[in-house]
Amino acid sequence: MKGFHFLVAFALLALASTLASASDPGPLQDFCVAINDTRTGVFVNGKFCKDPKLAKPEDFFISGLNVPGDTKNQLGSKVTLINVDKIPGLNTLGISLARVDYAPYGLNPPHTHPRATEILTVVEGILYVGFVTSNPDNRFITKVLYPGDVFVFPVGLIHFQFNIGNTNAVAFSGLSSQNPGIITIGKAVFGSEPVVNPDVLVKAFQLDKNIVNQLQSRLWPLNN
Repeated sequence: MKGFHFLVAFALLALASTLASASDPGPLQDFCVAINDTRTGVFVNGKFCKDPKLAKPEDFFISGLNVPGDTKNQLGSKVTLINVDKIPGLNTLGISLARVDYAPYGLNPPHTHPRATEILTVVEGILYVGFVTSNPDNRFITKVLYPGDVFVFPVGLIHFQFNIGNTNAVAFSGLSSQNPGIITIGKAVFGSEPVVNPDVLVKAFQLDKNIVNQLQSRLWPLNN
């Protein structure tokens, strides 16, 4: 009888473990609308897979990260992202890479990666970085980074990097998704298409409506 109880307990434990470890796969794009007619389906959660026997070295390779990005823009920064669209072999591996170049006093503005944690290391220059925790605390966690320093931005949290030096800066980031996604806060809120009703933004940010209209007129063209 004791043996029977042991087997039942073992079976329940095994079942509980299976249920605890089961979950839907994480989304690899913003959304994936279900359809009944597969003939009209054009997207999967990720990418379709090539026959492994047909894989070649070029599927896992890219060059050019030694070339600085063009920072001649309003923000003075350039992100060069190497994701599954650039290296097909990254599909299903849950990782991507980025080079970030900063002009003197250049900014990678507040943004979030909805599908990835980011780990950043500084190669050149001095960066002032930080992220803000979720509600209700909204703690600002910040650090000044020098060459060789490493900093982590947890998944989904708003973060930034700012070159506080008078020379160029370079950093490399690893991201825990083949398609981390990026939402730049200012562009998303004030530069969406179509634009968000200004009354919503006036109420949310406690801004004068004229200021909201000015922000939308300046940021909306950046998305088009």
